[in-house]
Amino acid sequence: MFRRERSLPLRGSAAALCNNLSVLQVPARNLTHFGVVHGPSAQLLSAAPEGVPLAQRKLHAKEGAGVSPPLITQMYESDGSVMVYWHALDSGDASPVQAVFARGIASSGRFICVGTWSGRVLVFDIPAKGPNIVLSEELAGHQTSVTDIATEPAQGQDCVADMVTADDSGLLCVWRSGPEFKLMTQIPGFGVPCPSVQLWHGTVAAGYGDGQVRLYEASTGTLHVQISAHARAICALDLAPEVGKLLSAAEDTFVHIWKLSRSPESGHTEVEHCHGECVPDTQVCGARFCDPSGSSFAVTGYDLAEILRFSSV
Repeated sequence: MFRRERSLPLRGSAAALCNNLSVLQVPARNLTHFGVVHGPSAQLLSAAPEGVPLAQRKLHAKEGAGVSPPLITQMYESDGSVMVYWHALDSGDASPVQAVFARGIASSGRFICVGTWSGRVLVFDIPAKGPNIVLSEELAGHQTSVTDIATEPAQGQDCVADMVTADDSGLLCVWRSGPEFKLMTQIPGFGVPCPSVQLWHGTVAAGYGDGQVRLYEASTGTLHVQISAHARAICALDLAPEVGKLLSAAEDTFVHIWKLSRSPESGHTEVEHCHGECVPDTQVCGARFCDPSGSSFAVTGYDLAEILRFSSV
């Protein structure tokens, strides 16, 4: 069971975008960082374990070299204090009425991968020290706009899929990261977008626009589990990697928590429903676990000037 905890106030609402909440726990400093996006700005909050807000910073997208903010990808220090890199998106052959944007971001080893409107995934090589960030590769696996990217540590194994990308058609591309990324397999869509994906122990968890959550074997694309999890489109998935808990949030105002496990007999992924939480009168747009054990989670909503927090009892 989970109970409502002290909320974190925002200076403005989160935008009505899927996956619009990021959480970074910093155990060494006993802090948790929260980030949400609204328009051309991002709000960063730092909070103590009991939910006391300690600092809040608002980052505004800056223009660079005559490029407008919506066409720029910017990278900052984790506390938002310093912008270390910016990259202008190439609009290419986009028509004047076509939106140009970046959507979906994840890190894999020393790389940061960013999805784009065109279906390309930009791979940035991040040095151990210094600001010499370079665009090392562009991955071509999608024909429609990328919606989300998820990764997990490869744990030193060769030929292991450790990144998955999703797009507006519902197509999933599974990759192996490295100095040269390799496309391992593609999992076809079925006519609805896939706004959110996660990766856990070789299992791809995908949330779709029809409210379904599907679990696939990453290496083969085999479907193991299909859950009619929500009555409306899913807007966020998250994983607590230490315990295999999966969080799903959707436009039906519900947040559900599921327990994933591997069957010792078949090796297939199995699912157990653990908890359901209604966030009434809220257009949910982001939800994340606040710790790797899945003992707490946070939720954002459109036209809601706070981050809602819940913890296990």
